[in-house]
Amino acid sequence: MGLLALLRKMKASPSKELKILLLGLDNAGKTTLLKKIASEDVSHITPTQGFNIKSVQSNGINLNVWDIGGQRKIRPYWRNYFVDIDMLVFVIDSSDRKRFEETEFELSHLLEEEKLSGVPILVFANKSDLLTAATPSEITTALSLSSIRDRSWQIQQCSALKGTGLKEGLEWLAKMVKK
Repeated sequence: MGLLALLRKMKASPSKELKILLLGLDNAGKTTLLKKIASEDVSHITPTQGFNIKSVQSNGINLNVWDIGGQRKIRPYWRNYFVDIDMLVFVIDSSDRKRFEETEFELSHLLEEEKLSGVPILVFANKSDLLTAATPSEITTALSLSSIRDRSWQIQQCSALKGTGLKEGLEWLAKMVKK
């Protein structure tokens, strides 16, 4: 099922715009994931120096995904994009265990933000196809996801390069929108 078909299922009100904020540390695969969802070429991805915005429209459905760079110097600017967010998608490199503590620190600060209060969060555990990838259970523990009580959340293994797991994550987002 393609992105547009999922979006059609997601929207109870086709005139409503859905704004998704795509965050995570640098090199997690955010831009690759976004390009794959938008059916674009993922063979030449460069680090995001600022932000990318992708919009998809069809039959009155408008999905805006804001992909913000994850370099340490850019992270303080994330808060400039918190207004009117419908969903937060947080991408983690599940094979980079050395950065789990830094990832948990950044995610915990996002969850404390008043403007993001109650916003559902989807954690894409990217690069899950690599032998060194952590399991969803290990990532749930490392990121303290089980302690999230003020919003719906989901962890989804994926490989942005291969496109695996993306459909399942988008289906979960669709369920959250219907609520």
